[in-house]
Amino acid sequence: MNSLSVSQWFFVGFGLWSVAAIAELSVIYDSGGTQPLAPYFLAFEDERVSAPIATSPNVPLGAADLSQLLPIRTPELTPGVVIKRTFTLADGVSLPRPFFLIGADPQSMEWFIEHRDRLAQIHAVGMLVNVETVADLDAIATIAEGLPILPASGTDIARSLALKHIPVLISRRGIEQ
Repeated sequence: MNSLSVSQWFFVGFGLWSVAAIAELSVIYDSGGTQPLAPYFLAFEDERVSAPIATSPNVPLGAADLSQLLPIRTPELTPGVVIKRTFTLADGVSLPRPFFLIGADPQSMEWFIEHRDRLAQIHAVGMLVNVETVADLDAIATIAEGLPILPASGTDIARSLALKHIPVLISRRGIEQ
């Protein structure tokens, strides 16, 4: 048998094997919350074509200027005492990692210094929800020592979890300070 017929047999066998792989799909889990994608595609059906945006290839983008993000304020969250409690998430939803919300206020800074090692141990991710200046950002970054912290508003989280105060740790175990 020459090598050409061997390769032909290989492709025939591979073709038959791939047909067998196209068997009926099995649904392993269905939360019932599935929604059709069609409404989302309507945004792309606009037939008007906008003019291209002129860009200058000679302008270096550089690093992001964090001062342009400031101040970040979350009026729903103020420094205070958080009472430990549990909460339930929607079916099929879980927290992949614990996260914490802090501000640049003295109470949050003290809490962060006290709990930083534990937060790193549990691989928590932080959100800095109240910060006014770049100096405040630098102070938090110094305490963080590489622990990931994102400066962003916590309004949606505060409303979703009925939070009123920071600092707070949110994990599978619940909400605590």
